[in-house]
Amino acid sequence: MSFAITSPITGAAQTGFTAPTYTVVSDMAPTPQGKQVAVSALGGTQAGVTTHTVSSPFTLNFVRPPVYKTLGKPNPTTGLIKDVPRNTYKFIGRKGVLPLAGQPYAVAQATLVLDIPAGADTADAANIRGLLSALFGAIAQQSAGAGDTTVSGIV
Repeated sequence: MSFAITSPITGAAQTGFTAPTYTVVSDMAPTPQGKQVAVSALGGTQAGVTTHTVSSPFTLNFVRPPVYKTLGKPNPTTGLIKDVPRNTYKFIGRKGVLPLAGQPYAVAQATLVLDIPAGADTADAANIRGLLSALFGAIAQQSAGAGDTTVSGIV
């Protein structure tokens, strides 16, 4: 199954939000290697949050490498591969935010980078999936904590 966000998205816990949901529509990604959705409607209680507009974007974008790298051949003497190339994937969220009341929107951006050694997709897919399962689980578990830290500055 490829990356495909379904609508609505059930939002993770955040302080002050109750059962947040995000209705998304397909959008044109900035690059041909990406898939993007824009938030067109909100659900639950999340006072002050706005949906996607030109001036205040609210998008989620997943980007694959433009060219996949493959694993080279091992050194005939040592049997080792000197430099293991990496395939880099990015999950990018963009949201228009007000830096100060009465000012124009500025775009806040959150980027998750997945940097996977070439060849591991075949030789060790289970551990890649384990890494991502734990990572996304921790992100979902700590969503409110991360939100609180970005607002308060306290880790």
